[in-house]
Amino acid sequence: MGGGAWATACAQVLADAGNNVVLWARNEAVVNDINENRKNSKFHPGVKLSSRVSATTSAQVALDKKELVFFAVPAQSLRENLEDWQDFVSPTAVFVSLIKGIENSTKMRISEVIIDVLNCSENRVAVVSGPNLAGEIIHRQPTATTIASADEDVAADVANALATNYFRAFWTTDVIGTELAGSVKNIVAIANGIAVGLGLGENTQSALITRGLAEMTRLGVALGAKTETFLGLAGIGDLIATSQSPLSRNRTFGEALGQGKTIEDAQLKAHGTVEGAKSLAPLLAIAAKYELDMPIAAQVLRVIRDGDDAHDVMAALLDQPITAENE
Repeated sequence: MGGGAWATACAQVLADAGNNVVLWARNEAVVNDINENRKNSKFHPGVKLSSRVSATTSAQVALDKKELVFFAVPAQSLRENLEDWQDFVSPTAVFVSLIKGIENSTKMRISEVIIDVLNCSENRVAVVSGPNLAGEIIHRQPTATTIASADEDVAADVANALATNYFRAFWTTDVIGTELAGSVKNIVAIANGIAVGLGLGENTQSALITRGLAEMTRLGVALGAKTETFLGLAGIGDLIATSQSPLSRNRTFGEALGQGKTIEDAQLKAHGTVEGAKSLAPLLAIAAKYELDMPIAAQVLRVIRDGDDAHDVMAALLDQPITAENE
């Protein structure tokens, strides 16, 4: 459910794994391009899609009798979409989130939004997170990911549905850790992009990524996640890819801010939804509830919400109290 870059890349993975896939998109031109040319030229120009992938603008057609449903729409529009789709879903379907963000209005994780709207058991929901840059996956470059569900059989089934010779899925039952890692790493990627835009080098970037890992781990553990999740594909794996790759929308957005561009221009340069910018405020509100310090996230918010100068924000990150590293 979604016609963007990641939705299309995941549809291709599922098709290569032997599944027949129906992709839903609002954009009729995207749907026609897929059905007539086997391409999604808007997001992956020049790439031929599997004949197992078809597309439709009808949510009812897309969802009819489907037992495995993947959601790949922006986090802030998911609830409204689910409310429109809930009458069409199978009562036994498993729902898989490809979305990495936090709902702003409720501060819910995406799996919680799905459960809330569709009134389903947590055992029918799975989430995907890992170093999964759509622009590489669509070209079948090898990668791996984490599938998380409260039900380990469901997690394993989803992992098997995605298994190809270039896409390897590992499963876990740590849904909280997997989702929080996927949300916080976007914010760290924005911060790293700001550093790149300012012309700062590898030392700065390595420090930001490492301290960003500490921030996401602290938050996750406080909410009941497992520490080891943040040392795996959903944590450090996705954090490195999103922070370092020019294919990352969050890093690209941050780089533009570091170069002094406006929020609007940075958004245009990113060519899509920047989930890290949308999830900043709710994640910091959650951290405040648990009296946790997230200095990187707090400084990125200064740039995005308050319009503070990126140079000042980077200096503020170094002006933190001196403590033991792992406190």
